[in-house]
Amino acid sequence: MREVLSKFLTEKVNLDDSVYVFSGDHGYALFDDLRYKFPYNFINVGVSEQAMVGYAAGMAKEGMRPIVYGLSAFIPIRVLEFIKMDVCYESLPVIFLGDGAGLVYATLGPSHQCSEDISSLRSVPNITILSPADNSEMSACLEYAYSQESPVYIRIGKADKIQIHSNAKISLKPELIPINTHPSSICIVATGSMLDVGSELSNKYKLSLFSAPFIHPLNIERVFDQIKSFDTVVTLEEHSSVGGLGSIIAEIVSDRPELKKIRVQRIGISNRFTKYCGSYEYAIQEHGLDYETIEKHLINLKLI
Repeated sequence: MREVLSKFLTEKVNLDDSVYVFSGDHGYALFDDLRYKFPYNFINVGVSEQAMVGYAAGMAKEGMRPIVYGLSAFIPIRVLEFIKMDVCYESLPVIFLGDGAGLVYATLGPSHQCSEDISSLRSVPNITILSPADNSEMSACLEYAYSQESPVYIRIGKADKIQIHSNAKISLKPELIPINTHPSSICIVATGSMLDVGSELSNKYKLSLFSAPFIHPLNIERVFDQIKSFDTVVTLEEHSSVGGLGSIIAEIVSDRPELKKIRVQRIGISNRFTKYCGSYEYAIQEHGLDYETIEKHLINLKLI
């Protein structure tokens, strides 16, 4: 996914010299090719993320296409007010890239972990939120973001966990992407890094599986049509279970009381700080997002 991002940035600057890439002192190897070929289109503002958003907003107002990169704990969390007022208030075409979302930077502790970016951003008007799971989804999300004339945030989680689409070209729409279809009463809707666990469960227990690279704003009628035949929807996300994908699906279901009740089982990061610093794998296990823990949880609930 990072290689796709690096290639995309260089190609877009080559085709469109109004594209400028900002970094808050992060991602040097990611930008090596861009900095070598187009040094004037890469701007490292240093540890000054709030100012970086302001610079991007001003350049967007002048007709340029800024792309703002940072760790998700900083972009969007540290700069949320600036995204809201400088960019979203005027619906400016700025792309925000939040890298290392979820528990990727587990070794650096809660200051660098980010489980609240979706929930924080989706209540801000005029911004689209995307969450790719593999190379194909990443490419589709980048192209979609570049085609928009309004703010877009792309959430980049663990970048090397799964290749689900076999490099197929995806046309991104504000709905779910069917991955596996089985005659089951339970379906799994997973986003980002959790698609690998969803795929394992789907294959083992013959459950229908959807990927959700498009998080917000969804086509509610279309998504409801995709899940309405199931008795239970299990959501998987490396994001807080409060306010993320699971909450979005639960809201869609609860707003349709005239139809049959669908159970939504949300599985995400516990609504607490990670207790200990450790590896990514350790943090995933602490929050119960590893395959074995999720499988046992669903068995206890008599869902599988």
